Amino acid sequence: MDIFAVFSLFGGLALFLYGMTTMGSGLEKLAGGRLERIFEKLTSNKIKAVLLGAGVTGIIQSSSATTVLLVGFVNSGIMKLGQAIGVIMGANIGTTVTAWILSLSGISGEGFFLKLLKPTSFSPIIAVIGVILIMFAKSQKKKDIGSILIGFAVLMMGMDVMSSSVVPLANSETFKGILLMFSRNPILGVLAGAGLTAIIQSSSASVGILQAMSVTGALTFSSAMPIILGQNIGTCVTALLSSIGTTKGAKRVAFVHLYFNIIGTVLFLGGYYTINAIIGGFSFSSSALNEVGIATIHTIFNVTTTLVLLPFTHLLEKLAYMTIKDSKDDMSRDEEFKLLDERFLNSPAFAIEQCRTVASKMAILSKDTILKSVKIIKKYSAEIDLEVQMNEKVVDMYEDKIGKYLVKLSGKNPSENDSQNISILLHSIGDFERISDHAVNIAKVAKEISDKRIDFSEKARKELDVILGAVTEVLEITIKAFNDNDTELARTVEPLEEVIDQLRTRLKNRHVKRLQEGKCTIELGFVFTDLLTNLERVSDHCSNIAVSIIQMHDTDFETHEYIHELRTGGTNFEEMVSQYQEKYTLPTSVSV
Repeated sequence: MDIFAVFSLFGGLALFLYGMTTMGSGLEKLAGGRLERIFEKLTSNKIKAVLLGAGVTGIIQSSSATTVLLVGFVNSGIMKLGQAIGVIMGANIGTTVTAWILSLSGISGEGFFLKLLKPTSFSPIIAVIGVILIMFAKSQKKKDIGSILIGFAVLMMGMDVMSSSVVPLANSETFKGILLMFSRNPILGVLAGAGLTAIIQSSSASVGILQAMSVTGALTFSSAMPIILGQNIGTCVTALLSSIGTTKGAKRVAFVHLYFNIIGTVLFLGGYYTINAIIGGFSFSSSALNEVGIATIHTIFNVTTTLVLLPFTHLLEKLAYMTIKDSKDDMSRDEEFKLLDERFLNSPAFAIEQCRTVASKMAILSKDTILKSVKIIKKYSAEIDLEVQMNEKVVDMYEDKIGKYLVKLSGKNPSENDSQNISILLHSIGDFERISDHAVNIAKVAKEISDKRIDFSEKARKELDVILGAVTEVLEITIKAFNDNDTELARTVEPLEEVIDQLRTRLKNRHVKRLQEGKCTIELGFVFTDLLTNLERVSDHCSNIAVSIIQMHDTDFETHEYIHELRTGGTNFEEMVSQYQEKYTLPTSVSV
């Protein structure tokens, strides 16, 4: 095997890994976060969890990706360790699908249909279809399907290049000597398989390399089996690295994955060599192994290990707890932002849902902060004022955490629809933060009223009550529409915001009239104007949020066209405005 064959081997490996990554990314986007949401619902019992893990991993072609997601779920509190164990076992079974797909390259025969089943025959066709979909399809879904097809074609091309490059090893005595060493000392084989997989962080890829090497005819059952078992251990490195800096519960997920494969390897090797010694040796142990044989060993190991260890999941859980023990320091971890786990960034649609969940808490806190500030206008409370200040700082923290997470998410090549939702969420959390800022401003006005002993007349208080009631309602509607993702409710915000604008204008005009008639002091007028300005701006931000909610459901939505349509009678806008005007009618008196 000369230097050019080595170059070909590494080039084929590069194509293989790129194809696998591209195909997995396309599948993730096509799933649109649905696979991850299923995790939360279908882990109620062990069998369901195993089937779920096998199914999801079979689709996304990576047990490492599934386990990393589980680390994120447990870290964020969505899933408990006990629920994750069954999924981990199923993930090991699901990852064998790749080996079976790759085994198609070993099909031989001259018949038309047999030739058609060979990847070298159908991969170019798949690649052409994929390119056409990516270049000419308008739908993002079809483009994602194109990425999947291209990824698969590149993967199979890489497999073919690797297989061709290792053919000279068939006549290499050194290569045969290494394989013989692995058959005589299986521990070395396990370490070799684990090391290779740890480096490239993909058991599917390392199994693919082994399948490529099987074309030499020098790979036997006894030499390949320890390597395959070691590859299952090596794939645990990805989850272990992913668990760095997470909660102890998340670290336990990674260790359960490791223990599952180590215990399975020990049991499998122990059982095999014990029986081999008793019967005087298996007849097939020195037989040459092909692609199908490697896929078979890979599947038998993972299925057998799962069947043996499934009844003992509680012992695996206990072992993980013994390895990673709880301490008092764990209680100090910030619980609020666990949902924004960076392991979800590779699944943009699901990560966006996580952001929406956290943003909903932010929305409720912003609303409560406004209501607290409004409450102390009539009767000031330093304690409530302090709560408003503290809430505003927490809302700022929400904006910072969610905003940074969304920015990171936007760099993960999300789909066009996901990108739009990221942008909309960024605008929405900005509006929630500004609402809390206005709450602080209102609290300052309330304090000024108290400190300067400014007193509004009873009729003037009634005027304020009208606009306060309208602002409270628009805030309630907006937050409910955002949390329920209710577009119909969101459409009722703009008419009420229009009424609030009208109320502010009429109240300002009354204020000017009072100044002219000498019925209002300049100082009282400034306080009154500050209140009106902050209240009206709160409703403006509510309008922005409502528009964002509608945008999430309508990719062709255009804000200015929507507002124009409302105000030109394209909807029942005027009717809703009239209803709100009747509800929020100002008293006829202008006294202060």
